[in-house]
Amino acid sequence: MTKKKSETFEWVKSIMFAIVLVVIVRTLFFTPIVVDGESMNPTLQDKDRMIVTKVGEPKRFDIVVFHAPDGTDYIKRVIGLPGESIEYKNDILYINGKAYNEPYLEKYKKTLNGGTLTGSFNLNETAVGSNTVPKDCLFVMGDNRRKSKDSRVIGAIPMKKVIGITNVVYYPLKEIKIVNN
Repeated sequence: MTKKKSETFEWVKSIMFAIVLVVIVRTLFFTPIVVDGESMNPTLQDKDRMIVTKVGEPKRFDIVVFHAPDGTDYIKRVIGLPGESIEYKNDILYINGKAYNEPYLEKYKKTLNGGTLTGSFNLNETAVGSNTVPKDCLFVMGDNRRKSKDSRVIGAIPMKKVIGITNVVYYPLKEIKIVNN
């Protein structure tokens, strides 16, 4: 009887250790997320499942997940970093006056038959309401610029609201990929 109790105790101990390990890894390093909506099309599709990495600072063109002002989690692309001025003219991104190529949008732009994907604006004309991205904040946009509720509408995103960076789609299985910037 004591051998059975000892074996049961060892199993319980192993299971508890595994649960604690999963909670620690998920809380500190990685967490799954499900893409909800079409704001990141064509890069990401509705219902794609991704891994969010909670380690590291977001860089330009990274895809981030953050707590939005409405209480839900959003997934968008980092366009502007703290202190930068952002402007779009004729579907071209300008950061601090310098034109930037957005290769992840090229395929999508070709389907527009000469139309523009991103309407012209500068930061003052958005919900950010200033000339530059505020300190400790990001300016984010969805890749589906025509159907994205992003920093143009909700304002700059405080870094403390950023959950993490994501670039790995693990489901659906036939769509497993690493999303490049």
